[in-house]
Amino acid sequence: MNAQPMNAQPAGSAASLDAFRYSPRTLRRAGRSLHCSPFRPALFLAMDQGSIPLMSIVGPGGLERGYSLHPLSELGTESYLLWLIQTGVLRREVDGQGITDSFRLTPLGRHLVEKYSHHSKFPQVRPWERFYNAWQRWARLPI
Repeated sequence: MNAQPMNAQPAGSAASLDAFRYSPRTLRRAGRSLHCSPFRPALFLAMDQGSIPLMSIVGPGGLERGYSLHPLSELGTESYLLWLIQTGVLRREVDGQGITDSFRLTPLGRHLVEKYSHHSKFPQVRPWERFYNAWQRWARLPI
């Protein structure tokens, strides 16, 4: 993820996008993956407040919470969340015993989601962007 620290922050301080400079390519790719996702901004706003378990997003429960555009399968949901991890938007939550089934935003994800905090849906993407995102996901090209 082409992030270069601009200045050091003291340990324990909140990380912010100001501490990083992301390349335009990284921002475009992460934004495209977010906008092409089957999720609504409400999911990412909740992830900004704390980690969200996979099963809260899956099926009718995710739809009722306003997390998705339609009910999603567990496999499909996890696959897309893993893609958002690969593009730098999300990270998997870790506890004392290892990786959990919960997800939260990265500083890059927080920056991207901040723009849409007052919208119920992400902006429409052009068909070629949706195709390009799907192709990259399928091929899992190095980022």
